Amino acid sequence: MTEASFAQTGMWITERMGRARTAYHMPLVIDFEGPLDACALHQACEAVIRRHAVLSSAVAEIDGLPVMVSGQRPPARLTSADDLHELVREETLRPFDVENGPLARFTVAKLGPERHALVFVAHHLVFDGESKDILVRDLADFYNGESRPRLGMSYASFADDERERVCDDLAEAKAYWSARPPGEATSLPGLTATGRGAAEGAVYTFRGRLTDLPDVSRFELFLASVHTLLHRYGDPAPTVAVDLSTRVPGVRDNIGLFVNELPVTVSPEGTVADVARTLHHDLREMYRFRHVPYARAVRGVRPRTALAQVSVSYRKRRPDPVFTGVKATVDWAVFNHSVRSVLHLQAVDHPDGLYVIMQYGAGSGTELDVARIAEDLLTIMNNPESPVAGTPQETALDDAVREIWQEVLGIDEIGDDEDLFDLGGHSLTITQIIARMRKRLGVEVPLDVFFDTPTIAGVVQAIREAEPAVR
Repeated sequence: MTEASFAQTGMWITERMGRARTAYHMPLVIDFEGPLDACALHQACEAVIRRHAVLSSAVAEIDGLPVMVSGQRPPARLTSADDLHELVREETLRPFDVENGPLARFTVAKLGPERHALVFVAHHLVFDGESKDILVRDLADFYNGESRPRLGMSYASFADDERERVCDDLAEAKAYWSARPPGEATSLPGLTATGRGAAEGAVYTFRGRLTDLPDVSRFELFLASVHTLLHRYGDPAPTVAVDLSTRVPGVRDNIGLFVNELPVTVSPEGTVADVARTLHHDLREMYRFRHVPYARAVRGVRPRTALAQVSVSYRKRRPDPVFTGVKATVDWAVFNHSVRSVLHLQAVDHPDGLYVIMQYGAGSGTELDVARIAEDLLTIMNNPESPVAGTPQETALDDAVREIWQEVLGIDEIGDDEDLFDLGGHSLTITQIIARMRKRLGVEVPLDVFFDTPTIAGVVQAIREAEPAVR
């Protein structure tokens, strides 16, 4: 037996209080097309279970403390299914027995003659976002008959070492956080808070693009865009909860929970890019204490599923793995049907754009409310050199498109429903507008749109249908 890690302890308490719902369920689906060897995939699942002992653990209470204990071994079952969506939903919503296990489950389902899917669900107590990459890589290697090098450190050993590091750095962490009190809760238009626990969730997804800026990471620019959004909603010093990895070199290949959520507060000034540069500096300071739980360094932090009303996670999408003889497609961001905060932004950086999955309480607002927030955020992301001052309405998509039309056509005022061709526009005018919209707004509008709906209202509607929402 080993005392649970700090991250596990926080989740265990939240589970015991009955506030987690399915917020800590982490599903992943691999879709296979072609002549899959289902027995080989089943054996690969069993090999992963043997390799990563943490999947067979549980967290139980002993003398009032949460302790890692041996739990039931994760099942790896073979089945058939007619409806993959329903199977994923059932497996995702099925509860876990935290104190006895199993805390993970594998289901290999035959969907058709040459169509299979692997539905994997784990509890966050033994799994995190980076574990998804490790799981899929190991599964592919074992399926392909390859071996993996022996793991250098167990999760239990990591937890023991982490306690020592936290003890050594706790005094400095307390001093660091005492000088950085979190801001007030941000009011999001149309969304309301539902308490300190998780709520039934809904999702809205849009695709955006991020400009590469010197000396600033794409994550920092995205986070700066979120802070700017909240600033424009009236918060002078927004606080956003961010998931940070606590992995050390010895556990780079381990499945497990290696995440610490910390609050990031900034007072936006200058441009969005300036906010990103400020965050670049501030985060480097904070990273020194990324392994220290916030509740250990700051008094009075009550158990809750998120440290702030708005939370962010960010990851770069890895290429889909190679399973010999079949085409494998991974859904890395399957929704677990719960939300930990008023609004959680899960950003997945992909070669064809940044996919932002907005998770919100199903009863706290409507899809239209969230779509408006998405549009405001997208406008900020597309304009990193724009000033943080102002309101989202002043920089809305309609006005940005109108400004480009006015520049290209040389007209001071253009109404939403005025016809481009009646205003003197032609084919070359359209190509110039398209080029400026691509550069300034990060959107690609087909030429046909201008011929079918040659108005500002028509073009804006086409953008909203094609870009923000990815169903």
